Amino acid sequence: MTSPWFHLEQGSGRPLVLLHGIGMSHAAWQPVMHLLARERRVIAVDIAGFGQTPALTGPVSESALVDGLKQTLLSLGIDEPVDIVGNSMGGWLALSAATHGLARSVVAISPAGLARADKTPRHIRPIFDSARLMARRLPKLSERLLRFGAIRSTFLALPMSIRGYKIPADAAVRSLQDFAHAPGFDATYDAIDLVQGINELTIPVTVAFGRLDFLLTSALQRRKALPTHATWLKPWSWGHVPMWDDPEGVAKLILASN
Repeated sequence: MTSPWFHLEQGSGRPLVLLHGIGMSHAAWQPVMHLLARERRVIAVDIAGFGQTPALTGPVSESALVDGLKQTLLSLGIDEPVDIVGNSMGGWLALSAATHGLARSVVAISPAGLARADKTPRHIRPIFDSARLMARRLPKLSERLLRFGAIRSTFLALPMSIRGYKIPADAAVRSLQDFAHAPGFDATYDAIDLVQGINELTIPVTVAFGRLDFLLTSALQRRKALPTHATWLKPWSWGHVPMWDDPEGVAKLILASN
C-alpha cells in the first residue's frame, strides 16, 4: 500500500484538494491557499516524487499516482468524492482521479492529459531539462540571479509565469530547488498521457488555459477530449502557472466552480 503523501492544510469546511504541477510542490499554491481557506478546508499535497513526498518505490503510472492520492485522502478521513483542483501535471492527475471516482468536481488549470503524449511539442522537455541542469550545476548563481525581478520574469516566463517579477525571490528560489531536485520528475513526465474516459465524466469539470500559456500550446488544448458540459475558459492575463499572476482571480474561479 502506498504511504500517504505530505500535505499542508488550512481552513475548515468541505475539503478542497490542490495538486501542483511537475517539478513543483504544495508551495505552488501558497498565493491562493489563504483565500480559499476562508471558505473551505484546503489540502495542498506533494505528489509522490515531489516536494517532501518520497518517490514511488515501484513504477510510476497514472494508476499508481491515483492510488497514492486515494490513500492520502483516506488518511485524512476523506472517503467520498472530493473537489479537486490541479495545475499542469496536477490537472492531469485530477482528471484521472475523476475517472476513478475520487472527484466530486474538477478544476484543471493548464492541464496535461487532454492529448496523447506523442503530441507534446518538442520544446517542452528541453526547457525543463535546461532549467533543472542549470539549477543543479550552478545553484548559487541561479539563486543570486533569481533575486532580480527582471531575470525572474525572463527565466520563469515559459515554465511558470509570464509575470515572474510578481513571485517573491524566496518563493522563486524554492520553486527552482523543488524543480531541480524532484526525484520523481523524469518517471512522472514519461507517465503523462491522454487520460482515457474524460469525455464520459458526469461531474462538474472546469478547464482554464491562460492566453499567456506558452508551454502547453494549442495542440495540447483539446477541448473535444472533455465532456460536452465542461466549462472551458481562456483567462487573458494567465500564464501556465497563474497562482502568482492573479491569485485573486484563480481563487475566485476555484470557489465559483465548486
